[in-house]
Amino acid sequence: MTYEEVMGKLERFGTDQTKKTFLRHGAKEPFFGVKVGDLKKHFVKDLKKDQQLVYDLYASGNSDAMYLAGLTVKPKEMTKERLNEWVRGAYWYMISEYTVAQVAAESLFAIELAREWMRADEEMIVVAGWSTYSNYLSIAPDEQIDGEEVEQLLAQVMETIHEEQNRVRYVMNNFVICVGAYYAPLTERAKEVAVAIGKVHVDVGNTACKVPVATDYIKKIEDRHAIGKKRKTCIC
Repeated sequence: MTYEEVMGKLERFGTDQTKKTFLRHGAKEPFFGVKVGDLKKHFVKDLKKDQQLVYDLYASGNSDAMYLAGLTVKPKEMTKERLNEWVRGAYWYMISEYTVAQVAAESLFAIELAREWMRADEEMIVVAGWSTYSNYLSIAPDEQIDGEEVEQLLAQVMETIHEEQNRVRYVMNNFVICVGAYYAPLTERAKEVAVAIGKVHVDVGNTACKVPVATDYIKKIEDRHAIGKKRKTCIC
């Protein structure tokens, strides 16, 4: 498929209802409002063979095309420079927190970029950094994880989360959940931090979204006997 054909197909799959939903969450024109399920079902298989087309789709600035690029890119082929381009172009959380972070987590530069982005000033870049680290925890073998650094980050969350930028609070809370769920050596510490931070307040705008309570979420995973169980991929 050509770039023009993909964009035309995206437009055909867009719906007004999905577009209204994405607008409430932070998306901006131009985009079509394509459901993620439709992207996976009707686009992914045809695009993985043409990585230049994938890069062009992300560069379009169209949110649907950008998310599709994240589903079809080959993370191990992404350069650090291109990942930095992607994070700078991620203007709302669905792209920064999911698309960019998930691709970065499976790239060769996961922790390096997570550390850099977490120290940035721009909210969406910081969001991508924390989310990259969280996603990395979900797929990396425990022996490849720096437990001391993770513990330091938990301490940072406990000390600063309630004063952080809005969406950063959300991903910090999720980091605690991911430590508790995917990195068994620090599950108990994550539970202590979850209790300490309590309910985290995030302005989710005019949406039905809720911020998960970390203590409750980790307990659900414990009840399923799934602590420490890794994912094959974090791209979704």
